[in-house]
Amino acid sequence: MALVTRWATHGRPTERNAHPHMTAQVSVVHNGIIENFRELRADLEAKGHTFETDTDTEAVVHLITHEMQNGLGPVEAARAALKQLRGAFALGIIFAGQDDLMIAARQGSPLALGHGTGEMYLGSDAIALAPFTDTITYLEEGDWAVMHRSGAEIFDRDGRRVDRPSVKSVASSLLVDKGNHRHFMAKEIHEQPEVIPNTLANYIDMVTARVNFPDLGIDLASINRVTISACGTAYYAGLVAKYWIERIARVPVEIDVASEMRYREAPLPKDGLAVFVSQSGETADTLATLRYCKANGQRIASIVNVRTSTIARESDAVLPTLAGPEIGVASTKAFTCQLSVLACLAVAIGRARGTISAEQEVEIVNGLIELPRHIAALLRNEQTFVAIAQDLSKARDVLYLGRGTSYPLALEGALKLKEISYIHAEGYAAGELKHGPIALIDENVPVIVVAPEDDLFEKTISNMQEVAARGGQIILISDALPEKISCKVAAHILMPKVSSFATPLLYAVPTQLIAYHTAVVMGTDVDQPRNLAKSVTVE
Repeated sequence: MALVTRWATHGRPTERNAHPHMTAQVSVVHNGIIENFRELRADLEAKGHTFETDTDTEAVVHLITHEMQNGLGPVEAARAALKQLRGAFALGIIFAGQDDLMIAARQGSPLALGHGTGEMYLGSDAIALAPFTDTITYLEEGDWAVMHRSGAEIFDRDGRRVDRPSVKSVASSLLVDKGNHRHFMAKEIHEQPEVIPNTLANYIDMVTARVNFPDLGIDLASINRVTISACGTAYYAGLVAKYWIERIARVPVEIDVASEMRYREAPLPKDGLAVFVSQSGETADTLATLRYCKANGQRIASIVNVRTSTIARESDAVLPTLAGPEIGVASTKAFTCQLSVLACLAVAIGRARGTISAEQEVEIVNGLIELPRHIAALLRNEQTFVAIAQDLSKARDVLYLGRGTSYPLALEGALKLKEISYIHAEGYAAGELKHGPIALIDENVPVIVVAPEDDLFEKTISNMQEVAARGGQIILISDALPEKISCKVAAHILMPKVSSFATPLLYAVPTQLIAYHTAVVMGTDVDQPRNLAKSVTVE
């Protein structure tokens, strides 16, 4: 058993603040936040302890050390310390002179035990442990474990010995490399024609072109509101779903950034449906909001890429995305798979409520089924995006515009560009242009417009004319033929014609490719952009 280093959540990412943190007796690695570390630190300093770092983790180290100095053994000292901690954390603790002992503790952050032959492992999830073992035990909320090479004893927050099941993880067989691609992000973009149909096949009867949705434990015909909550890219997937569900199922949708929803104490309808979207299934804010909704009588459906995740385990119904492991921090295939599931959910609610006909359902489903082919065609013409990236890499600011379901794509496109290229980018509803953003436009500001030729197309063209009149460099993503574009554009990414319902899944791909190739031109770390993590497991 061994501890590895990781950067601090608290304090600057310097060598001094890097994990593990230790005294002569105790060494700790920690994911999460100790909310009361300042009070603990002040108390321990008053008792003679000297702190060497800026981190909250060091308070745990000195707290355990203090308990041992007062005569407790390692296990008893760790247990006494855990009772004094507030926050969301996962801890791995080892002790000097105790080569066959490790303490693990989980409160709010994910943690799993890996079982080997004469050895035990500790990690955040099955994928982290996959190189070493396929036998996993997930700690439940408040659990702590005493680990030896031969196995582990697990206790709940009250100190009672408990049994948690061991499961065979499939993560080992899913370990991936970059293949022929330069980056994981590129590989994952190119996997979308494969993983989207895999996901759709889980929710669609391909023969009848009808949605075959699992039982959510709630009468979809009777729901009067859907509540969606997520973070980052997953939030934008939920925002697209708001348009879909309200338009075809005629049900009002409340959507919130997960980090805000529970703090405003949103009232929730009796027996309502709450939907949570998370790639990892471990997103701390989303999990906390799920628990708020559950405590307020909602039925919980989670859309996750990891079926054994905490969010999945605490949901009434799990709707897997089947995207496979996503290594790149910037979500690509997970996003389009989330959209795939949400599209099927919208159709399922619409059918249950009688707001769409069988013919409309078949039309929508056929449009979804055709998407992988169109995405594959886009991916065969990447040179277009390389040329655009050369110009974008010189920009300091970029604006994205869209209307309807293209508005969330504008937000998502801007997020992708800024998180991996570090160029400042913002997404706006095109109709908001004259309410502020137009002041930013000049010949040095590229404006990327997401504009399928739908019933809002003419309004978007009007906004483009306003941009062109001020010298803005327009990059248009549209299926409209050039002769229908009544203003000058710097570049036109001509998209395949697909059903209007399905456009968000298709139009997500060029926004991903623009961000990816711009980051490559700029030489940034595409797969591991600075200051970001794949799974945000702390608030």
